[in-house]
Amino acid sequence: ETGNWKLNVMPQTKPATSNDDEASMVARIPEKIQDQFTLFKSLPPEYSNSIIPSIESILATSEQTTVILDDDPTGTQTVYDIPVLTEWTSDVLIREFQRGTRAFYVLTNTRSMTPQNAAKVNSDIAKRVVAAAAQTAVTNGKNDKGANIVSFISRSDSCLRGHYPLEIDVLAEVIGGVDGHLVVPFFQEGGRYTIDDVHYCADDSAHLIPAAQTPFAKDLAFGFCNSNLRDYVEEKTNGRIKREDVISITLDDLRVGGPEVVRSKLSKLVNGAAAIVNAVSLRDMEVLALAYLQAEIFDGKRLLARSAASFVQARLGLAKRDILGANVIIGRGVEQQRKGGLIVVGSYVPKTTRQLESLIQSDIQTNLEKIELDVHCLIKSNDAKTQLLDQVLGKAENAISKGRNVVVYTSRKLLEGSTAAQSLEIGNAVSEALVSIVSRLTQQPKFIIAKGGITSSDVATKGLNIRRALVLGAAAPGVPVWRIGEDGKFPGMSYIVFPGNVGDDDELRNLVLRLATA
Repeated sequence: ETGNWKLNVMPQTKPATSNDDEASMVARIPEKIQDQFTLFKSLPPEYSNSIIPSIESILATSEQTTVILDDDPTGTQTVYDIPVLTEWTSDVLIREFQRGTRAFYVLTNTRSMTPQNAAKVNSDIAKRVVAAAAQTAVTNGKNDKGANIVSFISRSDSCLRGHYPLEIDVLAEVIGGVDGHLVVPFFQEGGRYTIDDVHYCADDSAHLIPAAQTPFAKDLAFGFCNSNLRDYVEEKTNGRIKREDVISITLDDLRVGGPEVVRSKLSKLVNGAAAIVNAVSLRDMEVLALAYLQAEIFDGKRLLARSAASFVQARLGLAKRDILGANVIIGRGVEQQRKGGLIVVGSYVPKTTRQLESLIQSDIQTNLEKIELDVHCLIKSNDAKTQLLDQVLGKAENAISKGRNVVVYTSRKLLEGSTAAQSLEIGNAVSEALVSIVSRLTQQPKFIIAKGGITSSDVATKGLNIRRALVLGAAAPGVPVWRIGEDGKFPGMSYIVFPGNVGDDDELRNLVLRLATA
């Protein structure tokens, strides 16, 4: 989901549509690659006034609860002391509202689903959240419809992948319509910036690559053609929202005008209009978050946000926290520290492969047992698959019990289906194999790291049976740490969600070294 990566420019392609006029409407001239330092020097200085205290003040006096629907677990990478729910029964949601939780995540994992299933999951969760909020309000002696005291955020990919605008449309329908929604893909830790309406992904050489020219834009399920977010909105809505109707929150608005100017622009959103947000720093997000809160709570605007992780942090009024120390992450007794850790790698993005290579090459320093899963074998007969997984499990448990760290990783040749749905099926089959290994562990590892969005979601919910976890903070920039709740496998153990595309090529190796020596 996040992180810098090496320059690998992809050509722009025409969007999938049967209408050539629509295609020409959205497939525009590619934007130029920019030098990050030169471009940043040309920008106005950040808004100078402190913003977090104002956000905290509004949140402290508001009865609003923020519910973040996250399409994979990586969206928790900027927050701390916030619960994550992986199930959404009415009882679970009511219990969360009764706890007085002012913000919580619900892990939907919809990025691994078909549009139909993603729509159903979002609808089911939103309806139950609204009903739970209403029931809790009545229990507390208040008369409220629920939707009035819940603010939804649809957290998704900073590289513009995911079910947009579908998930926003579903949420808007459930809560009875909105004045507008914001598209906010900025993510500082990942080098995702929006400038002059163009969304960029920074590479390792300080180039800013227009998003549509990166490998992410070629995603079989969620590909796109436009880096300009106004064009992107028009493309993804199939022309329902025209680029000229999309409101742009500019860097001048955020840095020169400040919250008042941004709030004024948000007040102009009506009838489900769209706005896109430019940003290059967390202070930009804080200015936006304050204006967003003021528009919601003081002006009565009904808003939704389709955002990456940084907006969530600002919206919740969370100041930046230092990276967690290895001893805090491990948090175990002497006996547990003698065990080895487990690293599970399912992501196929180039960044993950390079990080895996770096980790494997450090096998002596990291005391590493390397176990490769042949993906071809996983999608063949059930007998061959079962035999392979049994062998891997036995080997992993033996190494962990002897204090060795184990990395279980899928073979690096990516198998793709002929359609997006078939590709998702292959990905899910691979994830199921990794889940099978984790779910059958009898030796509790010193730590578990899961690499990749779908992998980390399935390992959490199916492998570790996590129902509720607490986000402790980050093990590395953009790498969240969850403390497994009482209902999960290995309660109290740290589970590290390592996005497929985060950090430099040695980030995974360095993290394993830190944890192995703690």
